[in-house]
Amino acid sequence: MHRIPSSLILRMLPGFLYFLACQHLPDTKQDWPEYHGNGQRTHYSELRQINRSNVSRLRIAWEYASGGADSTGSRSQIQCNPIVVDGILYGVSADIQAFAIDAASGRPLWKSNLDSTEGTLSRGVTYWTDGEQKRIFFGAGRWLHALEAATGKLIPSFGMNGRIDLRDGIERPGADGYISSNTPNTLYKDLIIVGGRVSESTTALLGDIRSYNARTGKLVWTFKTIPESGQSGYDTWNPANPRSRIGGANSWMGMAIDRELGIVYVPTGSAAFDFWGGNRLGNNLYANCLLALDAATGRLLWHYQLVQHDIWDRDPPTTPNLVTINRNGKRVKAVALVTKQGYTFVFDRVTGKPVFPIKDVHFPQDAMAGEQPAPTQPVPVLPQPFTRQQFTAADFRTFLMNDRDSLERLLADSRTGSPYIPITDKMTVFFPGTDGGAQWGGAAVDPAGILYVPAKEVPVFTTLKPPANQESPKGSLGGQKLFSVYCASCHGEDRKGNHDGSLPSLIDLDKKMTASGVNQLLVSGRGMMPPFGHLSPAERQVIADYVLMKETGAVAKISRKSEVPYQNTGYNRWYHEGYPVNSPPWGTLTAIDLNSGQRRWQVPLGEYEKLSLQGIPPTGTDNYGGPVATAGGLIFIAATSDEKIRAFDKDTGTLLWEYTLPAAGYATPSTYMVNGRQYVVIACGGGKLNTKSGDKYVAFTLD
Repeated sequence: MHRIPSSLILRMLPGFLYFLACQHLPDTKQDWPEYHGNGQRTHYSELRQINRSNVSRLRIAWEYASGGADSTGSRSQIQCNPIVVDGILYGVSADIQAFAIDAASGRPLWKSNLDSTEGTLSRGVTYWTDGEQKRIFFGAGRWLHALEAATGKLIPSFGMNGRIDLRDGIERPGADGYISSNTPNTLYKDLIIVGGRVSESTTALLGDIRSYNARTGKLVWTFKTIPESGQSGYDTWNPANPRSRIGGANSWMGMAIDRELGIVYVPTGSAAFDFWGGNRLGNNLYANCLLALDAATGRLLWHYQLVQHDIWDRDPPTTPNLVTINRNGKRVKAVALVTKQGYTFVFDRVTGKPVFPIKDVHFPQDAMAGEQPAPTQPVPVLPQPFTRQQFTAADFRTFLMNDRDSLERLLADSRTGSPYIPITDKMTVFFPGTDGGAQWGGAAVDPAGILYVPAKEVPVFTTLKPPANQESPKGSLGGQKLFSVYCASCHGEDRKGNHDGSLPSLIDLDKKMTASGVNQLLVSGRGMMPPFGHLSPAERQVIADYVLMKETGAVAKISRKSEVPYQNTGYNRWYHEGYPVNSPPWGTLTAIDLNSGQRRWQVPLGEYEKLSLQGIPPTGTDNYGGPVATAGGLIFIAATSDEKIRAFDKDTGTLLWEYTLPAAGYATPSTYMVNGRQYVVIACGGGKLNTKSGDKYVAFTLD
């Protein structure tokens, strides 16, 4: 009988313990146990009961009203991708409370009653178990809560009375204190790995990636995405000491995990301020990167910077997809990441080596004073882009366009025609727009290596201008000027929001809110609006008076003066007479073969009924939300402003089924099986793209 050396036993022990822990994981073939389906974020299910041949027989199985929808219009949303574990569905309500319901019937089991959600958005929750304890981790505002999975009650032994404050450890001088745990966190053994959304202004917090003990809430490791002296990447920031001056480079979009390799894949956002970087010259590592970190220690294994010195808000918008592909006769464990620009980057999961060639392409260099754009940007040769890459006069739509000449004159005096044009005081056109291309809903990928990505193709324009607070010799501003400094980039100088309603109009706000309500909103934030608690009470009061049309002539002393000499004039989607100015498609669903890099098919996603009635083929619509791919040969996706959920044949893109929801499903569906029956569920929160808000989750099954 051979004796196994003790040294070999010690080397094998971690893997054996991980194997034992895996025995307590739910049956992933039946469940939807993690955000986007699994740690690989594939958006894929092996279930096939619902398939091409019977999907037309889907009917509503149950509806659950989660509560908290804005009853006055479109100010609340639900972006949650619910998880399902052992027949229980866990999600987030329109008023940002976690809940649990019976996944077969929609019967409520519990709903949290937390007072610390701070009016943020949430895309879901995270389930953790060691085989005995079962916990739901729920991020809301700056708090990460640990709840009992059975009851929804806080677990006092975690952090401070059941929660940890994610603001701790990432503060810097002059920061505004805003962080929102908006996307479900990532698990590795007993670690919960956390990112978060911070503001995109000069007052942003640091964007460090952190790991906490899932049992105790104790901080385990930190990866500093803006380096400190002595850390690799520090020399890509100029002037020195960027952590004291710059925020952002945060992972707001979520991560993927390869638990066998022990690697977590972390996309990072732009450094703040997004649209001018004269105070952060250089390539700015580790902003706009895909990071591969040792999940146990946070040690950097490899990185790739997707945009160098970002001055366009072109950070990666979603979680990566982990997939195994065949390339040149070899099986490659790959990580793929789709972008706002319509690119797909594919890397070897272990080495970080690009699977397809990536070229360094030269782009225009003329910019505002003090700016130094990066001379080149990386552009994948393959896979083929899934959106068009430039907007010119030839791209204006030909129908319902009564004054095309005036639009062409406006465009002729603008900066357009290239993906990376530095923004100046002239109108600059982004195409695809600032939020995609791909967006936070992300892509699905199946075991054959086919990626399915929804996208939008709507031009967006902006300019840079001096902020009003640099025009005030006395250091004080009235309501209109303060609004211009802090609010106009989203709501517009005219207070009308943007064309599609995703950034709401403030016209007639006095009929909906009081001065105290506006003041509280400025302190706490709501939805996509960050809090402005760093403003003085006097500044907040003057802004409140202005938006409520109660200006008294009062002024407020500026509480801080930005070192950035410009502000942008908003995220302006270019619509004309109710529709995007460009030729369709405006929204698409595309299948890309990651083995070859070639596009398989592309179809419009969504339609405008008024245009269809006029004989115009489906154009696609602006969209938010991700797809689900199944072994039944289907792609399920909602996402569109026409408030429908659809099923497509994943081999051909043929539309097989659609259903009109009670409110638009700007979220990713989930699919699961309980008691031998497969379900598809979608959160119907609406509230974007000029659509009504809702609070329902709707589940479908076969009749």
